[in-house]
Amino acid sequence: TLPVPPQAPKTLGVEFSGTIEELSPDSKDHFKKGDEVFGLAYGGAYAEYINVNTKMLLHKPGHLSWEEAAGIPETWITATQAMYLVGEFTRGKTILWHAGASSVSIAGIQLSKIGGAAAIYVTASSQEKIDFCVKELGATAGFNYKTQDWSKEVLKATDGKGVDVIIDFVGQSYFQGNLDAAARDGRIVNLGALSGTKLPAGVDIGALLRKRLRFEGSSLRSRDPEYQGKLRDKLEGYLDKFEDGTFKIFVEKVLPWEKIIEAHQLMEKNATKGKIICTID
Repeated sequence: TLPVPPQAPKTLGVEFSGTIEELSPDSKDHFKKGDEVFGLAYGGAYAEYINVNTKMLLHKPGHLSWEEAAGIPETWITATQAMYLVGEFTRGKTILWHAGASSVSIAGIQLSKIGGAAAIYVTASSQEKIDFCVKELGATAGFNYKTQDWSKEVLKATDGKGVDVIIDFVGQSYFQGNLDAAARDGRIVNLGALSGTKLPAGVDIGALLRKRLRFEGSSLRSRDPEYQGKLRDKLEGYLDKFEDGTFKIFVEKVLPWEKIIEAHQLMEKNATKGKIICTID
């Protein structure tokens, strides 16, 4: 389980869009009552009202719908953190995004493309999702983890070299494959453990030494406001790219918040491409 910060309320939800109802009297940021904003919270976004640090707010551009704006913060900030701050991605490197049709990877593929990746690879559960990542987002190639040995396919696609940066949400079942598919001096960034956290017997960690690999786990929610605020500033720099179409936001489904359980069940089915947004009337 990812660490939950002590200030997080019991109510779920970490990203939102809405209108400022009240501001602290000592607020020095460029916000005022009535401003349309979107942003990130430590929790509590499944609600009509939320109390947040203004360091994590952005003005909502007119070209973005409320639903689009609400689907940006967590995914694009997480992708930026994983790729640049932790994974140390630079122009000319190759990168592999697992769960290619997930919202974080959808953002990450687009960031990789504009960031000058030499090649962008993805894994996904269906050919439909792979085609989406390649044709819609600009990935170089994708591999179906249900029907292919994706680590071998990555090595084949890179002439045996492997990839420089791997972003993983799966954990245990991908651990060995990530070590095998990583290039020398590669970076493996772990953001989740969907398959579990305990490694099976027989996992060979020799590649960590042979290839001088770095494996690092990271979570955004447990970071302090200053760290998150720096990432928020990077996100602000992306806004013009959302407007000119360089960056695309994919909202799979919009549901009223009374159907929040249905939204979670839909997400658990692993059949979506992009965000599921719940609205409050």
